[in-house]
Amino acid sequence: MQYFYLAIAIVCEVIATSALKASDGFRVLGPTVLVLVGYTAAFYLLSLTLRTLPVGIAYAIWSGVGQVLVMCVAWFLYRQTLDLAALLGIALILSGVLVLALFSKSMPH
Repeated sequence: MQYFYLAIAIVCEVIATSALKASDGFRVLGPTVLVLVGYTAAFYLLSLTLRTLPVGIAYAIWSGVGQVLVMCVAWFLYRQTLDLAALLGIALILSGVLVLALFSKSMPH
């Protein structure tokens, strides 16, 4: 279940972070509600994840996957351009997450 909680926590965090731009400094109600609900759910689910996963590993996965997904959302919704360096960075982040998830003895399997 810890990986399910972590995956849903990441999705909630990505939704909340992506809604920050649309909230216009918390002046637009709908996106502001998404930010507040999304971050609350994300941190609650992350706390459930930390019952069984080490905090350093869980946070590395959370932040790495979250960063990549936020960049994808920014590219799709806000038309942010991704140059070769950005794409290389995304590949390196994903590689790091995969190394942690597949090969680290710190991860319970």
